[in-house]
Amino acid sequence: MSGMNIGELSRLTGLPVKTIRYYSDVGLVPEAERSAAGYRRYDHAAIVRLEFVRTLRELGIDLATIRRVLDRGADLRGVAAAHAEALGAQIRVLRLRRAALRALAGRDAGPEDLERLSKIAQAGADERRRIVDEFFDSIFSDVTAGPEAERFTAGMRSVSADLPDEPTDEQVDAWIELAEMLRRPDFRDRLREMGRRSFAPGAKRVVPTDMTEIKWFVDLIAAAQDEGHPAPATAVDEVMARWAEAAGRPDSPELRAEVIEALELSIEPRAERYWQLMATINGWPPIPSTMHRWAWFLSALKAAQAR
Repeated sequence: MSGMNIGELSRLTGLPVKTIRYYSDVGLVPEAERSAAGYRRYDHAAIVRLEFVRTLRELGIDLATIRRVLDRGADLRGVAAAHAEALGAQIRVLRLRRAALRALAGRDAGPEDLERLSKIAQAGADERRRIVDEFFDSIFSDVTAGPEAERFTAGMRSVSADLPDEPTDEQVDAWIELAEMLRRPDFRDRLREMGRRSFAPGAKRVVPTDMTEIKWFVDLIAAAQDEGHPAPATAVDEVMARWAEAAGRPDSPELRAEVIEALELSIEPRAERYWQLMATINGWPPIPSTMHRWAWFLSALKAAQAR
């Protein structure tokens, strides 16, 4: 009688006898014949099939799908592609869960933190978009429609906060931090008030929103700050001259008082952190911090106003 018994096949493949017997019973590795005593006998083709089955099982493919592949009822390329896509989705979920656990490990967390971060980690793409959309709906609730307000809000909403198909650990960590930040009522209240001050009917907008103009101010303030002077009046005068021009008003104690009030509201590190996290999520170049520049200018402006 030719062929191997199940014990020999087990030794050659390293698979347990119990596993081989089960694979035979479900038709994955048919026996070549039976001995006179009724024992299973296998040929060398069984070794090839067992190795194939083991490899696909290690990749997580279920037995029913493997059976279809072996019976040529399914295309292996298609099965592999579909399974790779499914594994990719699982990996993305696991990365989010790992990031949530890292966030919990870095704080003194309670049950509410655990539940909240768990929901964030389990959020799919649609839910992630809903979190961001709901945040914008909240902070722009007091912003009256108008061309300038519409351009500003549309620009904010146009920036995607969703993760790419293959996010890095840094991008996943950034999303977890962003989602946590967006839910904070005090942060929402601060941004809502900033929007109301800028775009509500009759609002006197004195804080620049154009990025080119903001960069000009930051560069000018940085040059003065880096000289090491605690409150350089010349820098304050130069910045305020440009500020008055942009506002269409003369530089005056009244305008400076309004700028001080506006800066005290708008110097919000979390607003800057929002854009830094967006940059990470979207793969943009890193956005440097400028809050310390504005805080320095605010102090310098207050000192000049007090003289």
